[in-house]
Amino acid sequence: MAKGTVIVTGANGGLGSTIAKKLLSEPAYTDYHVLFTVRKVETATTLQGVLDAHKAKKGPGTIEVVACDLSSLASTRDVANDINARVADGRLPPIRAIIENAAYQEHSEQNFSNDGFDMTFHATYLGHWLLTLKLLQSIDKEIGRIVVVGSYAHDPLDRRTASMGIYAEDKWKTLFPDADSLAKGQFGGGVGLRRHELQPRLEADPALSRISLSAVDPGAMPTSILRRGSFYYRFFVARVLIPLLTPVMALFAENPLMRSTEKSATDLLNAAFSEDAPYGQHPKDLYFDGNALRETSAESRDKAKLKDLWTSSVRYTSLSKEETALTQWK
Repeated sequence: MAKGTVIVTGANGGLGSTIAKKLLSEPAYTDYHVLFTVRKVETATTLQGVLDAHKAKKGPGTIEVVACDLSSLASTRDVANDINARVADGRLPPIRAIIENAAYQEHSEQNFSNDGFDMTFHATYLGHWLLTLKLLQSIDKEIGRIVVVGSYAHDPLDRRTASMGIYAEDKWKTLFPDADSLAKGQFGGGVGLRRHELQPRLEADPALSRISLSAVDPGAMPTSILRRGSFYYRFFVARVLIPLLTPVMALFAENPLMRSTEKSATDLLNAAFSEDAPYGQHPKDLYFDGNALRETSAESRDKAKLKDLWTSSVRYTSLSKEETALTQWK
């Protein structure tokens, strides 16, 4: 049987498919059962290309691709319920790592999920929150890890956002006025807030206290995440500027502003598996800029806002006691 289950969300994207390539080809990971989630299996052509090219290199572990629409509470619940049932009866080994890579980004327009939430908030934050809370019962209780993909863009005071003038106006110095504002589209600090609130709840739970939760900023990469942006962003920035500058920046810094998907995939997998410094055996409530420890924004560490987002997420998802192994779930 495989050593454990590894779950990667958003596996058809540029970063997700590179993570998939490494999981299928590098010896350290070939003994795991790997479960890739995509929004639609039939359109996941990038991931399928990776699978076709690397299946022969896979060791005793197995592979599956599962449709999971993280912008749908029903779809997320169905996938989590299926995984939990298979781990419970032994068809799947316990979850060794969850890499929460799926993301949704809009620039000039706004869309809402069928559940009524801003798509960026729902697909990037809320869907992962629900998936995580439901899968806690199936995670390896000794060495299980959850890794969230974050971004320096959550911090309006970060020098990188300041240099680009993203939050130049004073009204953007606060990205989290309240949870309902995030759910309606003023998305900002959800990733950091989720991590800072969940890890203490895990720590207080005797059965789950050894599970680790960390986040990794992968930097700007030449992927399709900007495809819903303006022509300038989706063509010039995504297809010209980032691919051109990425190899140059790599010559001068270990964790530059722009990075290759190979570099960022390695950083995410290290956060999920490595016990070397700076990760250690249990990398709890840590935030990495690539492979370097950093601190999240002051706003993402605000205890009142942490509580607000958590209790609102319980309300948004109608989470019940029976759906999660976490004792302090409310």
